[in-house]
Amino acid sequence: MKLKLSLLAAVAATALSATVAKADIAVATAGPITGQYATFGEQMKKGMEQAVADINAAGGVLGQKLKLEVGDDACDPKQAVAVANQLAKAGVKLVAGHFCSGSSIPASQVYAEEGMLQISPASTNPKLTEQGLKNVFRVCGRDDQQGLIAGKYLLDKYKGKNIAILHDKSAYGKGLADETQKALNAGGQKETIYEAYTAGEKDYSALVSKLKQAAVEAIYVGGYHTEAGLIARQMKDQGLNAVIISGDALVTNEYWAITGAAGENTMMTFGPDPREKPDAKVVVEKFRKAGYEPEGYTLYTYAALQIWAEAVKAAGSTDAAKVADVMRKTSYDTVIGKLGFDAKGDVTSPAYVWYKWSNGQYAEVK
Repeated sequence: MKLKLSLLAAVAATALSATVAKADIAVATAGPITGQYATFGEQMKKGMEQAVADINAAGGVLGQKLKLEVGDDACDPKQAVAVANQLAKAGVKLVAGHFCSGSSIPASQVYAEEGMLQISPASTNPKLTEQGLKNVFRVCGRDDQQGLIAGKYLLDKYKGKNIAILHDKSAYGKGLADETQKALNAGGQKETIYEAYTAGEKDYSALVSKLKQAAVEAIYVGGYHTEAGLIARQMKDQGLNAVIISGDALVTNEYWAITGAAGENTMMTFGPDPREKPDAKVVVEKFRKAGYEPEGYTLYTYAALQIWAEAVKAAGSTDAAKVADVMRKTSYDTVIGKLGFDAKGDVTSPAYVWYKWSNGQYAEVK
């Protein structure tokens, strides 16, 4: 009887082992799936879905299929921490997220404690990778890189003229505005107005009146497309013809949907359009065939999973520490170009270029 029980136990253990070996590997994206920045959450979700589908079709990772989890933080820091804990409980190995820096930074502490790898496609605040966490990476650039370019542009084009710098108080928006201000001031020019506004409001007419009274000619907006779009519209209503200059969050078709013609000539910094890269052609065609335009951070999110999958294969493990070690030693061919990482987890060759809105479309300024 004991022999039979031992045999049954051995068979059961073997079956359980086989089940575990074939279990799916959980990966996730986390961002604003709902809320006023949901357009970016959709980009991340679409990018991750396609990357998971393509990797699974090619045989998966370490002989296992990937299973996608999606976390909605609505760009709220507290909600981001709750999402991070939920993803930890789900056994997620990689989080391609978050979008807002204000979410990525607190969530990164949870991922560090839980031994999870984080690769943000979009969070640009320097603090994210300045915390000394070995599990944190990003495939985008940083605010201090965007701000340097923006400050130089303002100095070149608006030297001696009235310049306003605005921000929405968020980790992303204030960080970007402050870095731009720093670069402008270092070049010998002081802004005429430096002011914060509250995200989520609908009426910025008092702020616009102040800008008009100060006769500003250029307005740097550290914030997102929703508020920047409303400010642009209300500027036009009051006859203020100053140019809006901003960062990567305005590189979305939703900006023009808000502004209409008031968005004409808006300038913003972002990486070179990955949709135009030869390595992205096949993937871009898949998205378009499915009726989705992979703008903004869609391909950045796809690239995050691409890199992780290759690093896991090289490490022979999904262990975050082992994968992170491999990532810092290797460069990767991705849909957004060849990427490598420094000791902090930042990309070693960030690139920012200028884009301009005109006639309902944004395009790189050549």
